[in-house]
Amino acid sequence: MERIWLAFINSMRALKWLARHEKAVQQELALFVVSIPVALYLAPNAPMFLAMIGAILFLIMIEVLNTGIEAACNALSREFHRDIQIAKDCGSLAVLISIILAAGVWGYALFIAIYQ
Repeated sequence: MERIWLAFINSMRALKWLARHEKAVQQELALFVVSIPVALYLAPNAPMFLAMIGAILFLIMIEVLNTGIEAACNALSREFHRDIQIAKDCGSLAVLISIILAAGVWGYALFIAIYQ
């Protein structure tokens, strides 16, 4: 149980740091807060609500991983290295894919809400 508690403390420390220093995470956390009441209004059922909120949480999760990749790369070297560029670009691509996923889920929910 102590291990779980310590992991929670570490996670909250990371969230606190990200919320203070990372603009993308700040924007996505604001989006998450706004998305909850909007999803409650738009979602026709509980599974769709969970998909809508889950898509935003997935986006935040990928952004957190991308920030971790960038921090690890920056700790290794701030000089240009092709491999570091590829790692950072892959993290950025993962964020883009999660944005597309979130937009698709929310677009589908809007389509259902409008045409039902």
